Amino acid sequence: MVSPILELKNINKSFGHVQANKNINLKITQGTIHGIIGENGAGKSTLMSIVYGLYQADSGTISVSGKEIKLKSPRDSIESGIGMVHQHFMLVENFTVIENIVLGFEGEFVFGEKLKKAKQDLKNLCDTYKLNIDLDSVISDLSVGFRQRVEILKSLYRGAEIFILDEPTGVLTPQEVDELFKILRSLKEEGKTIVLITHKLNEIMDLTSEVSVMRQGEVVGHTKTTDTNKEKLAEMMVGRSVLLRLNKAEAKLGDVVFKVENLTVKDDLGVTRVKNVNLEIRSGEILGLAGVTGNGQTELLEALSGIRKVESGTIYLNDEKISDKDNLLDPRELKEKGLAHVPEDRQRMGLVTDFKAYENLIFGYHDQEPYSKSSILKDNDILSYSKKVMEEYDVRPRSPQLITSNFSGGNQQKIILSRELNENPKILLVGQPTRGVDIGAIEFIHQRLIDMRDKGAAILLVSVELDEVLSLSDRILVMFDGNIVGERINKDVTDRELGLLMAGVA
Repeated sequence: MVSPILELKNINKSFGHVQANKNINLKITQGTIHGIIGENGAGKSTLMSIVYGLYQADSGTISVSGKEIKLKSPRDSIESGIGMVHQHFMLVENFTVIENIVLGFEGEFVFGEKLKKAKQDLKNLCDTYKLNIDLDSVISDLSVGFRQRVEILKSLYRGAEIFILDEPTGVLTPQEVDELFKILRSLKEEGKTIVLITHKLNEIMDLTSEVSVMRQGEVVGHTKTTDTNKEKLAEMMVGRSVLLRLNKAEAKLGDVVFKVENLTVKDDLGVTRVKNVNLEIRSGEILGLAGVTGNGQTELLEALSGIRKVESGTIYLNDEKISDKDNLLDPRELKEKGLAHVPEDRQRMGLVTDFKAYENLIFGYHDQEPYSKSSILKDNDILSYSKKVMEEYDVRPRSPQLITSNFSGGNQQKIILSRELNENPKILLVGQPTRGVDIGAIEFIHQRLIDMRDKGAAILLVSVELDEVLSLSDRILVMFDGNIVGERINKDVTDRELGLLMAGVA
């Protein structure tokens, strides 16, 4: 039997009283694409961070090509032939491609022949794997898809034989996903090994050779991809049957309750990010806004929720002008008028991560019944409510008094969603609602949004997940470079058609 290129034996890792990995045993075969899936808090990212040297295991061993290795830092992993493409790229925006690639190893390079040779080697790698990267480009000028290629090129140049990719398609258009998959298949054909962390079961079925399933810190299943299907994998992940198709009735549209006219918004540097945008949402409707991250969706949501100043144009709520160039209602006033907001950036805008979970579960509503009376917080009632909500939304661990920064990203997202959705707003602005959230919780959140729609709420859904936009939306707008470049009724539209619009192709 061929020895695995990567083998983990009895890996354990705890953070305080929370055990993230429990006796993990895993074998990765050389020249395969191996998928790792699991719910939020299942321990996937912790395990891969141990393999990449970002964390050290409390116990257990790691072997590469049959040789046990000790990993105290990412440099040790790189020297052992392991590279990692993180979900949030580790690139310096104002450096060029080649400067980013030699960063951290620049002592080995001086101006002259060594740098010339490095550049030629990088060009050869680009040609071999069809990466098509201009090495002199500044990172800030590159699209998300090309930045990802730079991360792959960086690992290739440093001699990686094993590539770990964490949620690599989260911010890509369908066309960019196709290009990424071509690159990954090309790497596989050259004998490289790829470990793919993803929550997208379509990607697992399309791309991987084998798949391992984690639940509550343990590996609970391992199979060849050809021997399973999405339904079986989902059930292994969650421990119960999961409805993968969303059943929803035809929308019963009411009056226009939220309207935007000729809206222009600038970012913090004074750059215009939203350009003369017009949109309206009716009660009982989910309006989906599709687009690649960075095309103005964030600034639009911030303006609509009262966080960012409007440069020009007007926002109306129930025919009442709530914002224009000279007038801005703050988020508290908008909440009182029935508007709720789930921000795209959960840590910067949605949470105070140094506070406890039960505090974050009521922020923005903490001065209202049943959480307080006469400006005094009702601690027992808040804790009881928090336990109930954490059970309902499957927040793990179910510890209301745990500091919020100790929860995984997906569980932090559940805290924000439960806070805003449980107030039953008339208008909901929601950005990336299931970013990093596991499949069982996605099912619950999607159904909750449909239930709100059916009760008459008007919902603006901003998501980079086209499957999510197509599943939930009654009508879809596409945003590119700050403009609305297309509108479609969600019946016959395809992800390919939306992908072209997202890329700026009319």
